[in-house]
Amino acid sequence: MTFGELIMFTVRLLAGTGVFLVGVHLLTANIEQLATGKIKDLFEKTADRRLVNVGIGAATTALIQSSGVTTVLIVGFVNVGIMNLHQAAAMIMGANIGTTITAQIAALSAFPVTTYIQIFVFIGMMMSMACKSDNLQKTGFILSGLGLIFIGLSLMSDAMKYNRDAIQHMFEVVTNPFLLFGIGIFLTALVQSSSATTSVIIAMSVAGLTIGTGGNEVLFIILGTNIGSCVTALMSSFTSGANAKRAGLIHLMFNTFGSVLFFILLMCWPDFMNDTFRTWFGSAATEIAMFHTFFNLTCTILFLPFCNIFVKISELLIPEKKAETAVTYLDERMLSSASIAISQLEKEMILLSDTAMDAFRTAYRSFYKKDKSLIEPSQDLINQAGGIYHTIVNYLIRLSAQSKLSDEENISTLHNNVGDVMRIAEIADNFTKYTQRSIRHDLHFSDSVKAEIDVMVQRLEEMYALTKRLILEKDEGLLAQIDQAEQDIDAFRKKLLNRHMERLHSGECKPECSSVYINLVSNLERLGDHLTYIAHTIEG
Repeated sequence: MTFGELIMFTVRLLAGTGVFLVGVHLLTANIEQLATGKIKDLFEKTADRRLVNVGIGAATTALIQSSGVTTVLIVGFVNVGIMNLHQAAAMIMGANIGTTITAQIAALSAFPVTTYIQIFVFIGMMMSMACKSDNLQKTGFILSGLGLIFIGLSLMSDAMKYNRDAIQHMFEVVTNPFLLFGIGIFLTALVQSSSATTSVIIAMSVAGLTIGTGGNEVLFIILGTNIGSCVTALMSSFTSGANAKRAGLIHLMFNTFGSVLFFILLMCWPDFMNDTFRTWFGSAATEIAMFHTFFNLTCTILFLPFCNIFVKISELLIPEKKAETAVTYLDERMLSSASIAISQLEKEMILLSDTAMDAFRTAYRSFYKKDKSLIEPSQDLINQAGGIYHTIVNYLIRLSAQSKLSDEENISTLHNNVGDVMRIAEIADNFTKYTQRSIRHDLHFSDSVKAEIDVMVQRLEEMYALTKRLILEKDEGLLAQIDQAEQDIDAFRKKLLNRHMERLHSGECKPECSSVYINLVSNLERLGDHLTYIAHTIEG
């Protein structure tokens, strides 16, 4: 091969690889967005049954065509405490099975019919430009991505066919299993996709090229790709908590142990490929894809009963740090899936509202008991709510920057809701001021007055419990009860203010208490209003 031919070969090969990766990205990104609700439903079915979790991991990865995305999401769920390590370990094993679907698709390029699939690029782009529906546009991009995958594979295969003799001569001399194993690890770690590496190897087989003597050599590269694929999850877990790091380590251990086990098997059985897959299947591309699936399926069957051991080893190697981290449901890894991110934001908003309500309760007790010692704990909770609020807002801004138009309404609603929740924290802050003023000016409120206020506060507690259920359960049937509670609170306010005016006229209440009392009752009514605003955002 001359220098000029080498340059042309490299250009064609890289161009084909680039087209293939663009196709995979289009396919993965749009399937993920189109099926994001189903992905969310799958993850919510997480159970303590290992086979169920394996199935969820496999189905999710097969759906979005990327074990990297699935594993990163799993690491994210572990990091925020939604999923435990035992569940994550089984899901990761399932993800390894699901990722072999891409190789199976690539193996279809060995059949002539796939030439016609390339027309999907044109059909898909016409759909995306002509259709106004967001879902139809995504479907168009999915079709285009599928077509680009086969165009990329065809470009790679053609580049190799043009220089088959020279390339074959180079690959024939590469027979060292350890070198081939290392090549698989390095190339996959470099592109962060085992599917891409495996597909290049499949394109070589379609071009009629063989590695080494044409025996087990190609399988050593496939084994290496499985270890290289762990890089994405490991990198994702570096800046996370101990459990997230453990999930990344479990992924690495599972793939490494499985690859080493099969490495030993292939070393002891030199004719493994000829005696098995080459006998069963007529296409070299299909043989490679089937071995990839067989390897991951076998490893899952072998290691699934030992999930607890993987978890214990990870806990020994990565001990828990003593410093406590703030409880949060948000993780940047989930930003890639808007539906999951929005679901987590709703849970984080409930965490914010619980904190704001705790601040209100503490501030109310401080006022009720005229206890100055409760002011500081209330302020601490108010500050904590402020920190959660800023975390949510920053996360919403990042989600909005990369979300689709169809998600903007939900994001805008969350922006409004967290603002209403923070008004509760502000009301708590007002109550601490009423307490300070009462103590400073020696203001006294009778037990009967406090009892009346307490009835209003109890109704607000009932209203908050209903609103919380409504947000989490999406049960619009609760709206009628919330509206009735809000009407009761409005009536309470009028009733309490009327009674206060009567006490003022009779001299039973001192005028200097009026400012605190009127503002306090008005703030309670405002709290009910904000809960109503939050509740009604669920409509539609």
